[in-house]
Amino acid sequence: MKINIIGAGVAGLSAGCYLQMNGFETEIFERHTTFGGLCTSWQRGGYTFESGLQWLLGSGRSNPFYQLWSELIDMDSIRFVHHDVRMEIEVTDNTDIFGDKVFHLYTNLEQLERYLLSIAPEDEASIKKLVHTMRRMQSYEIPPKIRVVPQLLPWYRKTGFIRYLPLLFFLHRVKRETNFTFAEKLKNPFLKEAFRLFFDGDELPLLILTMPLAFSDLKGTGYPIGGSVGFTGHIEQKYLELGGKIRYRAEVEKIVVKNNQATGLLLKTGEVIQSDITISAADWNFTLFNALEGKYVNRTILELRSHEKLKVYYSVFMVSLGVAAGFANKPHFLRFPLADTLISPDGSQYTRMEAHINNYDPTLAPEGKTAISISFYTKNANYWINLRLADYEKYLVEKQDFSRSIIDLADAKFGGIKEHIEVIDVATPATFHRYTNNSKGSVQGWLPGKNIIAQSPVKIELPGLKDFYLAGHWTIPGGGLPVAIKSARDVSQIICHRKKVPFRIRPHPP
Repeated sequence: MKINIIGAGVAGLSAGCYLQMNGFETEIFERHTTFGGLCTSWQRGGYTFESGLQWLLGSGRSNPFYQLWSELIDMDSIRFVHHDVRMEIEVTDNTDIFGDKVFHLYTNLEQLERYLLSIAPEDEASIKKLVHTMRRMQSYEIPPKIRVVPQLLPWYRKTGFIRYLPLLFFLHRVKRETNFTFAEKLKNPFLKEAFRLFFDGDELPLLILTMPLAFSDLKGTGYPIGGSVGFTGHIEQKYLELGGKIRYRAEVEKIVVKNNQATGLLLKTGEVIQSDITISAADWNFTLFNALEGKYVNRTILELRSHEKLKVYYSVFMVSLGVAAGFANKPHFLRFPLADTLISPDGSQYTRMEAHINNYDPTLAPEGKTAISISFYTKNANYWINLRLADYEKYLVEKQDFSRSIIDLADAKFGGIKEHIEVIDVATPATFHRYTNNSKGSVQGWLPGKNIIAQSPVKIELPGLKDFYLAGHWTIPGGGLPVAIKSARDVSQIICHRKKVPFRIRPHPP
């Protein structure tokens, strides 16, 4: 039985692995020249610039995702870096009692609690409650070790999920807390401002911060040496070893449908590839409204497209620099205020800057040198996408001028950058859109709402269409690599169930 998969990102590769393990013939069609999708990095002049992977949920055995990754990858072969400090946030108007304007988000909960209490003893109750919440998270399996897609279980086995009720009650109590609502409970002005700035000034569920931090304390959210390409390369290698096939530069134009059944793919070249089942691990909007021409939708899908239910995750303007200097004593991830407002050509106004100094991965730069990336998130990605199409020369000028301003600001902050720059690489939202086809150049999928544990309105099957499934970071708000592998595994299990094939995670013997 032949299964066509659109997209060689983590979801597409993972689905291919699981299906090959279970005796299906699969082929992946990728519009780009390489694998990884948004989880990617690229080389320029001896430097490697990273865009997708800052930490991995499941890097250690303390998190259930470790077991999922281990189904596809020899996790013991990967060296992970576990940062003592997740990020540093320089506040604007306040200082702590020690005269420091920088907030340090420690990954060790005991150290974090001591630090917070030393800064704000007047907020002891709120601080202890915050740390206690993260300790509680460590006592649960998040996500639960559910090895079978729940809808495939008979009723008498579903009753076994009752043991997860305490987790559900716990999450229900904390689901609506945001960084803003928590900050309002604090008395200390330094701490209050720091919490408001955790998501670069946006209000998002506090669970997005506390859940990864709980597993960071258990060494479960490390950064893999080698970055995105190094990590996803293990999955691609596994897929090829299992007999899977990948076609690069194979852009899909349409999903072929006959009698409301997906039967193949029409490529841009005009070639038609027949299949029994089709999986799209590509952009949600492209899949539903271009490849399927908007024929298999309902009210919920239309509300998603109009962003009534969910917003699309931000895109980014990213300047990456190869610098002939070590920066060994600089923070690896810092957000700090700007003296003056920086205005992007797309109209976005920035009062803060985010810098990643990759001084912890020796594979990203020659010895004694450093790869630095500076990111500005934008909701106006279409400006760059449309400008590149309409006036390419103007696009290049605006891209270059804005990047120069950013480099000047970085040099003013850190020093020793401009005179040591060897490589400059600039990625705009148009870059991310062009290489990944992700809607609005988004660097993930849907932006999570304030209720992060609410049931996702995105479904992996479409109304009225048979033998077709969705996988990838668009299937659950927030997206990311955990969603990619989990959705790929779930879809593979469903296919096996419907084709009466026992789902297994080991390849057939040679």
